[in-house]
This record gives sequence, structure tokens and C-alpha cells, in this order.
Amino acid sequence: MTLDLSNFRNKIIAENVIQEKQGIYCDFPQIMLPQITEYLFHSGIKQLYCHQVEMFEKALNGENIVIATSTASGKTLSFLLPILQEILKDPLTRALFVYPTKALASDQFRSIAPLVEYFGQKNIQVGVYDGDTPVHERSRIRNSANIILTNPEMLNSAFLPHHSSFGFNFVFSNLKYVVLDELHSYRGTFGSHLANVFRRLDRVCKFYNSSPKFLCSSATIANPVELAQNICGKPFTLIDKDGSPSPEKHFYIWQPPLIHTKQGEPFRIPSHEETSELIPYLIFQNSNFLAFCKSRKTVEIVLKEAQDKLKYDGIPGINYSSAISGYRGGYKPQERKEIEAKMISGEIKGLVSTNALELGIDIGKIETVIMTGFPGTRASFWQEAGRAGRKGNIASIFLILDYLPFDQYLAINNDWLFKNGIENAVIDQDNLFIQLAHIRAAAAELPLSLDDAALFPDLGEIVSVLLNAKEVKKQGGRFAWCGKDFPAGDYSLRNIDKERYSLNNIVDSTLLTEMDTQQAFFTLYPGAIYLHNGLQYQVEKLNIENRVALARPVDINYYTEPLSQPTVNKIKDQKNESCGRTQKHFGVLHGLPERTL
Repeated sequence: MTLDLSNFRNKIIAENVIQEKQGIYCDFPQIMLPQITEYLFHSGIKQLYCHQVEMFEKALNGENIVIATSTASGKTLSFLLPILQEILKDPLTRALFVYPTKALASDQFRSIAPLVEYFGQKNIQVGVYDGDTPVHERSRIRNSANIILTNPEMLNSAFLPHHSSFGFNFVFSNLKYVVLDELHSYRGTFGSHLANVFRRLDRVCKFYNSSPKFLCSSATIANPVELAQNICGKPFTLIDKDGSPSPEKHFYIWQPPLIHTKQGEPFRIPSHEETSELIPYLIFQNSNFLAFCKSRKTVEIVLKEAQDKLKYDGIPGINYSSAISGYRGGYKPQERKEIEAKMISGEIKGLVSTNALELGIDIGKIETVIMTGFPGTRASFWQEAGRAGRKGNIASIFLILDYLPFDQYLAINNDWLFKNGIENAVIDQDNLFIQLAHIRAAAAELPLSLDDAALFPDLGEIVSVLLNAKEVKKQGGRFAWCGKDFPAGDYSLRNIDKERYSLNNIVDSTLLTEMDTQQAFFTLYPGAIYLHNGLQYQVEKLNIENRVALARPVDINYYTEPLSQPTVNKIKDQKNESCGRTQKHFGVLHGLPERTL
């Protein structure tokens, strides 16, 4: 649907329309098994996109592939079809599907479920193996599942350290494919860690005489082949000819208006207030939407303000506030699943989310996307924009600008978004400290040898350190682990504090959320107002020893922000000199310590 924006024309400073694109279709490959073509016909698919056919043929030719096509272009089916062909030919075939989040793995499991139902569990079994998987289900997956959906943390802390136990050895012995979905999300420290996890995977697979092929999928980035090769350590073939259709997309650049303080000083209305104003309009227009915010706190503020408007606006006597929900990290797994189900069923019309939904989770027919501030990169901008129109409807995308320098640059030069390429995704797989962490873990999995220098460039230097620390010992030209039992648990792949604080409802002792130490100190101090899915809780106590905070439900008209602001005063300027266009000063300062209120 096309939105009537006459009430907001004074705020929309630029528009851009990307025309509808027709699909490019191909017949089913001749080498495809008849059972698979029958399944596709049964699912209403009479032809494949050209990139799906290309991936099927190249995957069965034994190539490592990275496919970089637009959102909603059928990438999941692209890597499912060749794997399904291998499984039907050889039921012992195993494939690992690695997703960056548990929510995405669960979503993809739902999309694969019809395939299992059609072929029957005698021919194919699938399972999600993560921290939420029950013990009895884990055993079934290890023993019977052809396709195992998991995440990097489980590879690091469960699969590799226990490769010889619990049936993991059977998985590694028959591992033919590793699928890495949302490749573009593995950048920086996270991607560098994953590259070293895959180095350890390579060692373990060689021990079991297997050599899996890698099938990676990515949103559009500047360097998909380079990133895939750096993470997986293999040569890759790129598929980037996108054969999928896409609907017409309307982009709106929204500039919040200037207002004046009582002192006459101008300032712009915050972007989150504008998002809260736009959301009720979308509800009354019956437009399904996703509103992206850059922080968890902003999600809750936008949700609360929008729900308050929906309670009192519109048709008298009807409360529309239940038509929207929040979605972010910090919600319990069951809460997230319930929200996803309500969005898919149409029970709720929109979500206010962090970038947790930037990835390819299917949460229904989204027609409108709101970005509360520029998300930071063009890659994220297009990924979030791609959430709208996945079902073929005309899509509307709003970028509501923050009062930040780069956002305001886009106000005068929005062509930067539409006429420039996507950024590179960069990792440093040879970072010395990251290598050290994973070489310790690798030594506990299998004794190290000189051959491992091909995987870990700084192995020689690091082994000497481990010998001096008495964590490895030399045994017949190899170096065996003799340190503590579980070095894979000594670090976080995402550089997140492993200590977790719980926030409990003091009234009924239910768990509201969990968070790391830094978040806890900034949001769970006594007196703080914690927002959770539109509800308010006032923190009464923070127990640092037990890492538990207690909060009571409240209904008030304010929220709190942590104030951490060091104050530094100059006492005496003793010396100064020019340094280019900058003045360099030396003197005596008086500083007040940081305060958190």
C-alpha cells in the first residue's frame, strides 16, 4: 500500500523511489533428484531463481560458495537444495548450519520444518542445538539429525571441546557441509574469533578424515569473497547475480523540526519522539511495520511513548496499545518466541526493535520500516530497509534523522546513501591475543604439532609461552594440553562480560531479564526506572555478591538515565605550544571522579 503522508510533508525533506524489479527464473537443474523437484512442485515452486540454480550446480561440483544477493531472495533455499540432494543420496550426511543468533536459528528451523514433514523423519531429521535445547533433544540431534542448526558459541564450547564424546565424533566423521548464514554480521572481534573457531574445526575434521564444504550467504557487502576466505580459510566462488524480484520501494528522509527553549535556544526534537508520533499513524493506516532503534533503552522509550499515544488516540473506548510490542536482547527466549508468533499471525501490527531483527528473521508481512537515526553503515541501512516488502508489497522506508553530525550531513547529501557502494567487512583473524585463546582451546582438543602452524601463524611464539606457563607439555614432537580442563570457556567470542546479573520482580520473584556487569551498573542502580516491554519497574536493591537486582512494578510519568560525567578543571597552565592547527597545553588539573546517579 502507498501511505498518505500529507500530515508529515513539512518533515520529509527528501524522497527516493526504487522501481520494482522483475525476477529471473530458470528451470530445475537436470541433475536434481526427482524427489526434490516433486517437493518443489508440491510447495508451489515451478521454477527457481537463477542464483539458486547456479548455487545448486556449483555446490554439487564441490566448490565453496558465498552468495551475496538481496534480502528475501531465497538464500535459504539456495543452500538447502544441494544439501538435501546429498542427504537423500546418503542418509549419513551431516551438515552444520551456523547462525549468529539463537533467534535466527529458531526462525530458520521453522522454515525448514515443511521439508522434514514432506520427506519424513526416516529420510531427514533436523534440530536446533543451542543453550536452550533440552538434554534429551541434544542426544537425538547428535545421533540422528542430518542438519544441525547452531551458533558460534556452541561450536566453540560444546562441539569442538567434546568432539570425541556424546556422539559428536559421528557428526564430524560425516560432516559434508558447513553453512554460514548472515556472513556480513561476522566482522571485527566476533568475526576474528569465528575465523579461529573454524581453524579448530578444520583440525578436528581432518582428525576424522572429513573435509566439509562451506556455503555462505551474505547481504550485499563490498568484499564477500575476501570475508568468506578470511573466516573459513578456503578459496571461494562468488554468486551475486540476483534473480529474485523486488517490489517498488519508497524512501523518505525525515528531519525532525526545530523548536526553541524558554531561553530562545533552538534544538531539534529527538528522533525517538518522531518515531513515537509516526507509529500510531501506521497502526491506524493498518500498515505492518518494524521500527529500528539503536539502543535497548531507546526501544523501551519509543514503545512506552507510542503505547501511551495509542491508548488515548483514535476511536474512543478502544485501546490500540496492544497492537505493538518491543523486541530486543534482554527479553527471555519464551517472550521473544511469543512476540514472533503474534507478529506472524497478525495479532500485533508492529515491533519496536534493536538491530536484533536486522538479520533475516521472518516475522510476517512488513510493509514499513522506520529507522530511528542512521544505523551507522550503508550495509546496515540496506539490511534494515530490506525488511520491508519481502512479501511483494510496496515498501515504505523512513529514516528519521538524529541531531548528530553525520545524520545532519545526510540531510543535505542523501545521495551518499543511494549512489555509493557498501562498506567492506573487516576482521583480523591473526590477532595475537585471539590466536592465543584459540590455540589454548585447540591444544585441549587435540595435541598441537608443527603442521598447525599453517592454521595459526603465531603458533611457534605462543607454544613457548604455554610451555613456560606449564599449560602444555612436549610429547614426541607434539604439545599436549596439561592445563585446566576447559580453556574454551575462558573467553567470549563477542567480547561480552561472562558474568550475568539477574533482575527479578520483587512482587512475584519472576525473572525479568539478565545482563552483563557493565549494563547492570548503568541500569540497575537503586532508584532506577527499568523499562521492559512497555512496563515500568523501579529498582529497589542491587546485590553485587549474588548478582541479583530486585525491582517493583510502578506506573509513573518519567524514566531515569545514568549520569556518568567526569568533571575536570584547569588550575594552572604552565606551558603551551602549537602542534599543527592544535594547541598543546601542560599544566595542573583538578578532576572529580566519575559519578553514576
